[in-house]
Amino acid sequence: MSEETDRALVDRAATGDREAFATLIERHYELIYRVGARVLGNDEAAADLAQDVCIGLAARLPSYRGESRFATWLYRVVVNAARDRLRRDGAQRRNEAAFAEVDAMTRAEQAAIDAEALWLRQMLGGLADDLRTTVVLVLQEGLRHAEAAEVLGISESTVSWRMHEARKRLRALAADEDVEP
Repeated sequence: MSEETDRALVDRAATGDREAFATLIERHYELIYRVGARVLGNDEAAADLAQDVCIGLAARLPSYRGESRFATWLYRVVVNAARDRLRRDGAQRRNEAAFAEVDAMTRAEQAAIDAEALWLRQMLGGLADDLRTTVVLVLQEGLRHAEAAEVLGISESTVSWRMHEARKRLRALAADEDVEP
């Protein structure tokens, strides 16, 4: 029995002949894998690509018109699939890098916030109780001076004075530590 041409195998496989399709894959698998490995530069990715090309080949066979050798057409299919994978992987790598950058910035910002909160907590410990309570209500809880005055049972002007006094003392404590308040 003479060896069947690729063109005859393609014609049979395109009409659903599984044996012809299996013969085509067996005959050209090395080409698919080799080209994929060379374009992608990675054996594992090439194996995945070869599998994807082989799976998709059955649906693509009807687009083969026989204007060139089957192997030439197949090169084009593999190269295009490899390029698509490189683009997709490149986009994924760019997305992962952007996410990592945002994550690092977020962590750095959170670390700065945590350090600032720790510093403020430590500095507040050095204030008198009435000043510390006022600072907590106004700065940390976000109450307006009038609201803090109501909570503390003092006048709004006393809250304002306490905040002024607390800022002055915190600046002095920060200067002693050579830290920006």
